[in-house]
Amino acid sequence: MEKTAQKTKGELLREGLKLSMGYGDYRQMISDLALEGKSTGPLQSEEVINYTRLNDQRMKRLDKTIQIDADSESEIKKVSKKITWLVLTESWCGDAAQTLPVMNKIADLNQNISLKLVLRDENLELMEQFLSNGAMAIPKLISIDDATGKVIGEWGSRPSIAANMVQDHKRIYGKLTAEFKQDLQLWYNKDKGQNTVSDLLSLLFLE
Repeated sequence: MEKTAQKTKGELLREGLKLSMGYGDYRQMISDLALEGKSTGPLQSEEVINYTRLNDQRMKRLDKTIQIDADSESEIKKVSKKITWLVLTESWCGDAAQTLPVMNKIADLNQNISLKLVLRDENLELMEQFLSNGAMAIPKLISIDDATGKVIGEWGSRPSIAANMVQDHKRIYGKLTAEFKQDLQLWYNKDKGQNTVSDLLSLLFLE
């Protein structure tokens, strides 16, 4: 335990990268789990298994339908340095299902952008280094400069508009109600990934 506690952020990132998988392998894993009636993570409840099935269907749809506008595509293709987006996620996470397909579409447009995924609950020490408002919220994207290994940006766990919606709702009601979760899903459906594209474009040009 003593040795583990002394791991630096850089060491944890390198370990995470070694354990990471590409988007295609991640999608195959989620589809297999959905068919088997399983989920990622130590908890195998009916709820998380149902979310895994639902998220597999969502990602299949989004992989086919997500569109990136011409102006954004042009900007993405201007990225000239090699970077890796290391993303902490789990199969049951609804926000991840909505945003990972967008990350993949962006990475597909520029060979300098590499998308790698790791499971949060298998990498808790790494997750603890990249909290969002003190929480182990996912998905969490860590942008790494390949040449230096330096972290040049972070994103997550929701697109900026959705994150503000959640904060406003929690401020008023103290928690996320079932009705709000439905409203958030409707927002995702209407937004079609565009807020995520906008957020991640800003991240691409951080030094």
